[in-house]
Amino acid sequence: MTSNVALRSSTVADVLRRSAARVPQRVALRFADREWTYAELDAAVSRAADRLLSLGLRKGDRVAAYGKNSDAFLIGFLACARAGLVHVPVNYNLIGDELAYLIEQSGSTVALVDPLLRGHVDAVGERSGLRQVLPLRDAADSLLDAARSGPVPELDVEIAETDLVQLLYTSGTTSRPKGAMMTHRALVHEYLSCVVGLDLTERDEPLHVMPLYHSAQMHVFLLPWLAVGATNQLLEVPDPAEILRRIAEDRHGAFFAAPTLWVALANHPDFAGLDLGSLRKAYYGASIMPGPVLQRLRKAMPELGFYNCFGQSEIAPLATILRPEEHEQRPESAGRAALFVELRVVDDTGADVAPGELGEVVYRSPQLCLGYWDKPEETAEAFRDGWFHSGDLVRIDDEGYIYVVDRIKDVINTGGVLVASREVEDALYTHPAVGEVAVIGLPDDKWVEAITAVIVSKPDSEAVVTEQQLLEHLRARLSPFKVPKAVHFVEDLPRNASGKILKRELRDKFGADQTVE
Repeated sequence: MTSNVALRSSTVADVLRRSAARVPQRVALRFADREWTYAELDAAVSRAADRLLSLGLRKGDRVAAYGKNSDAFLIGFLACARAGLVHVPVNYNLIGDELAYLIEQSGSTVALVDPLLRGHVDAVGERSGLRQVLPLRDAADSLLDAARSGPVPELDVEIAETDLVQLLYTSGTTSRPKGAMMTHRALVHEYLSCVVGLDLTERDEPLHVMPLYHSAQMHVFLLPWLAVGATNQLLEVPDPAEILRRIAEDRHGAFFAAPTLWVALANHPDFAGLDLGSLRKAYYGASIMPGPVLQRLRKAMPELGFYNCFGQSEIAPLATILRPEEHEQRPESAGRAALFVELRVVDDTGADVAPGELGEVVYRSPQLCLGYWDKPEETAEAFRDGWFHSGDLVRIDDEGYIYVVDRIKDVINTGGVLVASREVEDALYTHPAVGEVAVIGLPDDKWVEAITAVIVSKPDSEAVVTEQQLLEHLRARLSPFKVPKAVHFVEDLPRNASGKILKRELRDKFGADQTVE
């Protein structure tokens, strides 16, 4: 890197380097039986970056990362950032055609892979365009091995803030995933929004459990906490029993989970019996938190400050925040715009809606992606009229707080009337036997879309709840046209590892052509 560029550099790789210069001997990361100080982690990233460049990769090349949470996965991302490469995190649950699609669509030529997942990559390698697979860890010649020992190289790579650093693929809950093109500039701005808006400090002792391939855990929490010099503990997978045990035994002070994981924690038999009093900051987001679940959590842990984090991959991903002191008056709000985010709520013509009216939230921000990788039409559609169109249906009040109604695609047209699936879901969560729920609209000759509820019962429920009992419960709480036409009971709901329920799979499963009377 030339001296003039380095003089004013503000890249993702600089975030760790500056923390290492400020607090070199402080523990930065704990994973399994390994512990890294900031100085050790910074040196490891440089060694790993040098290893990647030794593969013949050049600035701007894409590198797929396919693994569960680990120190190696984090090092792989930061090494790509330092080497001028574009990191492509891949959901470790994907196999076959879905895995091949992300690798091929991104143009990744090298993949960093957990050894236990190697078979899935080998099965699609030839058709996906990969030319090399490098183990992340637990194997000979792994990236982690290269990172742990040897001289620390001086890298001759010039990186600008406007360079791409990651392709963040959207969750694909309703369509094929799209790769949001994130720059160093976008992520660094977002990190500062997180530090300020979420009160992140070096003393928080955060626990990280959600998948690092997802933008929320990586970019709202882990990287911003590394920026302020906190000591971070990382778990490989989000197991509720282990999470509760780690908080109780290691006395963690801060923790983020998707709503589905918060539901699992609240329903776990160990929840009430363990001492979770060290927790001071609780973060939720990545999808909509059911109102009744949030109130149950706040009542059970009244000293805990809850933060609602709302956004999407395209904005790196934090857009709005509801702070703890704002929950009492506005428990159903997603908060106000983050530090570097400007938002409006607009109608179909692009005009601002009045406070209290429904509209789509649109954004302007340095945190925004440049567009979608190799998808010019989708990019033009999303970035129009000088704003990014989110696809989220919200209300806004006269003080700038937004209230998320639903994804626009999840609003159900039943008999010509629009119903938000979230409203029906919240009503169902008030029944004591309901553990999890997803409400979808299914094609119907009479209703256009028939409101349909898919239910997972609580495992410790005293009695088996019936469809008729649930419908009677809803009739006392909802207008008649909002009551589902059918209820299905399942053992679990399909969802990605970030916690979002895959409603498209439910529509496919229960969408047989039949008219509801």
